[in-house]
Amino acid sequence: MEELVIRDADVVDGSGGPSYRADVVIDQGRIVSIVQEAAAAGCQRPKARRELDAEGLVLSPGFIDMHAHSDLALLRDPDHSAKAAQGVTLEVLGQDGLSYAPVDDRTLEEVRRAITGWNGYGDDIDIDWRSVGEYLDRLDRGIAVNAAYLVPQGTVRALVVGWQDREATPRELDRMRRLVAEGLEQGAVGMSSGLTYTPGMYAKDAELTELCRVVASYDGYYCPHHRSYGAGALEAYEEMVALTREAGCALHLAHATMNFGVNEGRAPQLLALLDAALAEGADISLDTYPYTPGCTTLVAMLPSWASEGGPEAVLGRLADEETAARIRHHMEVIGADGCHGVPIEWDTIEISGVSDPALADFVGRTVQESAALRGEEPWVTARRLLLEDRLGPTILQHVGHEENVRTIMRHRVHTGGSDGILRGGKPHPRAYGTFPRYLGRYVRELGVLSLEECVAHLTSRPAARLRLPDRGLVREGYKADLVLFDPATVAAGSTFDNPRVLPTGIPYVLVDGRFVIEDGRRTDVLAGRAVRRTK
Repeated sequence: MEELVIRDADVVDGSGGPSYRADVVIDQGRIVSIVQEAAAAGCQRPKARRELDAEGLVLSPGFIDMHAHSDLALLRDPDHSAKAAQGVTLEVLGQDGLSYAPVDDRTLEEVRRAITGWNGYGDDIDIDWRSVGEYLDRLDRGIAVNAAYLVPQGTVRALVVGWQDREATPRELDRMRRLVAEGLEQGAVGMSSGLTYTPGMYAKDAELTELCRVVASYDGYYCPHHRSYGAGALEAYEEMVALTREAGCALHLAHATMNFGVNEGRAPQLLALLDAALAEGADISLDTYPYTPGCTTLVAMLPSWASEGGPEAVLGRLADEETAARIRHHMEVIGADGCHGVPIEWDTIEISGVSDPALADFVGRTVQESAALRGEEPWVTARRLLLEDRLGPTILQHVGHEENVRTIMRHRVHTGGSDGILRGGKPHPRAYGTFPRYLGRYVRELGVLSLEECVAHLTSRPAARLRLPDRGLVREGYKADLVLFDPATVAAGSTFDNPRVLPTGIPYVLVDGRFVIEDGRRTDVLAGRAVRRTK
């Protein structure tokens, strides 16, 4: 007898088609049969060792977070309710061009320092891997939800070229190509870049194109955090479209927003650009989170020249009065490339986390507010934080536009991505609330998307981008990565004031046919594994 039958569920199967009522039978981690109400009339209903009454609940495929920063969190916190409670059954890691494989000892230390604000330093974790394959093997020991990995181009460049602003030599480019190929052979699904972060931002288009050719040869995809989301945003999107078209590589645009005052109301221009490329045969998708503020590190706001050479070099420049004055001028007057070419507005920069507990009073306030409390100029406060916290602060950047958010999420190639940073005293609520917020606010309350369409955005579309033949739909033979939610009550619990509150209305989540959320509570099941590129 099979393990589980979910009875009388309203199945929203991820295809975008209409829902239907059915009994769904699960065994050995897969969906073995689906008996629709019409077919079951007058027939014996399927039985299993366990029966779950799903009356009033929607059964859908598990949600796929296309942009996650859980690279260490999955290992640090086996509970991982931040994502599991949202109905997320698969996360894509290695984002924004910086992560922890492939590395050597030197590069690992540099990367740990550079992205402490994203993941913590990691001294509470035995980082016993160096290659992509070894990292995926580590995930295979058991994690809360499944995880796929992108080869981080910035880490690859740091390993081969270093943190200098210069072109790679032909020999270095050959080695980077080999490293990307090895990562894909070991199971990565594509490559990411962070083109406003060092050292990835130092790569010219020709270098990126060559690496994308490698990605294309493995049927992977390129996921760039491109060179600007502010001034020049449309040109930056166009650059990525042209680059990947030349390389013959699929393109997935990370957190595809149009931010800052210069881009208010300009989302239709972005979508027109993408529609034209799609009509010409380009393979493009994108992800967004359903909030207006962004989230990154404070050091990312600096001009690229100030970040050359790695974390220690940055701290040295900030400590030097003359150089610090130059940095300030670029940020406040010219518009640093780290701040997307827009002069920084300190009243939009809210400190969301610090590494040093002694600096906790800064968390939850904008830089401008903290500066006013101390009777100093905002730059003085920002510089103090960067130096005293050794580049550790994370920030919320309140520069988005609701109209742009809604317009982009309607697009036919849109998928969901939390971009969730789980560290800090007051993280962005998207880390805990992205997927229920889509279902609660943008489906039920605002009607921006229908329920069936939204579920497709969060399930089958990302599964198709990841080339996963047996995930993203409720189908016989597919993996039993599933979520049951109440469409009348599902909602994000997290807010900007209380960002670590779990959602409501999601009582059951299954990974590999096993309950990781049951009756609204986290179980002790660690059914997640690395999901590897299969071609």
